[in-house]
Amino acid sequence: MTKNVAETVSFELAPGVTSDQFIALSQKSEAFVRQNPGFIFRRLSAGEDGRWTDTVIWADMETAQAAAADFPKQDFAPALMAAIAPGSETMRHETIHWTVAPS
Repeated sequence: MTKNVAETVSFELAPGVTSDQFIALSQKSEAFVRQNPGFIFRRLSAGEDGRWTDTVIWADMETAQAAAADFPKQDFAPALMAAIAPGSETMRHETIHWTVAPS
């Protein structure tokens, strides 16, 4: 059985970039994410410490890695990446072993 994969990218915004600006830039990536056949869910969140987390749930590791490889080639990517503080980002792909959802 293939297990879903959580792609988690944590980062800080570049100096001068507001939350509203970053959200608008992120929304430009929606069509790219949705068009991938293994896309399940996405959430963008920010903590009180100023760090942001972009979480995407993919059907499997192959889909997650293919999307990650294609991401920088998209038209929206340069502006989105410029809005992230250089060196602040970390990306992980993790196999999901257990999930709880409302019944």
